[in-house]
Amino acid sequence: MTSHRPAAVIIMAAGLGTRMKSATPKVLHEIGGRSLVGHAVVTARALAPEHLVVVVGTGREQVEAHLAKIDPDARTAFQEQQLGTGDAVRAGLTAVPEVDGAVVVTSGDVPLLRAETLQELLAEHQSSGNAVTVLTARVPDPTGYGRILPGEDGSVAGIVEHKDASPEQRQIDEINAGIYVFDAATLRDGLRRITTENAQGELYLTDVLGIARGDGKRVGAYVTEDAMQTEGVNDRVQLATLRAELNRRTLDTLMRSGVTVVDPNTTWVDSTVTLEQDVTLLPNTQLHGATAVASGATIGPDTTLTDVQVGGGATIIRCHGSGAVIGAGASVGPFAYLRPGTTLGAKGKIGTFVETKNAAIADGAKVPHLTYAGDATIGEGANIGAGTIFANYDGVNKHHTTIGRHSFIGSNSVLIAPRNVGDGSYVAAGSALTDDVEPGQIAVARGKQRNVPGWVARKRAGTKTAQAAADALSGDTGLDAQREARS
Repeated sequence: MTSHRPAAVIIMAAGLGTRMKSATPKVLHEIGGRSLVGHAVVTARALAPEHLVVVVGTGREQVEAHLAKIDPDARTAFQEQQLGTGDAVRAGLTAVPEVDGAVVVTSGDVPLLRAETLQELLAEHQSSGNAVTVLTARVPDPTGYGRILPGEDGSVAGIVEHKDASPEQRQIDEINAGIYVFDAATLRDGLRRITTENAQGELYLTDVLGIARGDGKRVGAYVTEDAMQTEGVNDRVQLATLRAELNRRTLDTLMRSGVTVVDPNTTWVDSTVTLEQDVTLLPNTQLHGATAVASGATIGPDTTLTDVQVGGGATIIRCHGSGAVIGAGASVGPFAYLRPGTTLGAKGKIGTFVETKNAAIADGAKVPHLTYAGDATIGEGANIGAGTIFANYDGVNKHHTTIGRHSFIGSNSVLIAPRNVGDGSYVAAGSALTDDVEPGQIAVARGKQRNVPGWVARKRAGTKTAQAAADALSGDTGLDAQREARS
């Protein structure tokens, strides 16, 4: 990807984005696991440019803070006023030294653009000896786009914006994608010479092409057959359209690489997710963030995972999880909730209606059903009975509980942290554990059962319960009365 390395890439991301109707800057809206500008940065970085500059404007502080997280080496330039694309690129050039070579200009709201397309654009620029090369596409409805005016030699004679175009020019279906490669010297010179004499009263970057052409330099085009790559986002309808298209493309790539997607219409996978061959995704599955799934695992149906690592052969069904690690051959769900800090060892189990948080569950250990396990270490082969609660919070601080290897916690127990249950120990069902348990012991922590004779007759006289008790004590189960009623 670096054979045609540019001197710089400038990403225009300073637009007002008023049609988004949002307090969030347009370029920070997300699709496919990244912000719009995040997609642009990843694509630009694939070219290995000497300098990468993002031109920011509205919401500058938010955008710069976001860029510092996703690409700390990216520089930013501030466009103080929205005076057009020419002004934006002029601002971008102030953030880099006076470079020589190719300068790529792209946009922060074109998330489907692929690095391979930019590389092909660069290759065309260099092989044709162009001073400027513009990415173009042919579309059935070019309304609103700048039109490519063809030269007699197959070059580009110019670009006319829709509002400035004549009726004949508006019939042209080859449109400007707003993505360019410039010779650095040509770009600097052209930006010094452009004016605001147009319908918008703005500094058009496209006017640099006309200036270069007038100076006898060659201006060329590279036509992409995939027009969707050039689509930008201006409102939330377009955002949803491109989100769906990006997901479709992501799933298509995954399926062609050996992943089974049973129902692509209900499956959403971020472009940041990694799936190995022979992974199976069942309907209504969503995989987000840095989720990675190893070969042979089955995810879904009805499962949402964010930043979850899944081992080979694992099964996760009807589960919501984030920040968790699932071991090879493990099983999770249905109806489990994995919170950050959960790790499940190989062939372990987190079952039905189980919630875990900061819980390290070792190989072969089982938390099968109806349990809350927070701030816990559960040893190899241990079994946690149904209804167990790891009471980790005392109202002020969180405390940890450790369950030893091959220990057994009886159903409906409460483990009041901090607690330590030794290897090979038992906790009797219904216990409220307030002391540690040593290896090999059984802990019984529950009140002694006391049965009070005659309580129902005294306290619930006249009820159906009292009548049933009286019948049972007299040996009459009520079956004779039922038979008489049916006869």
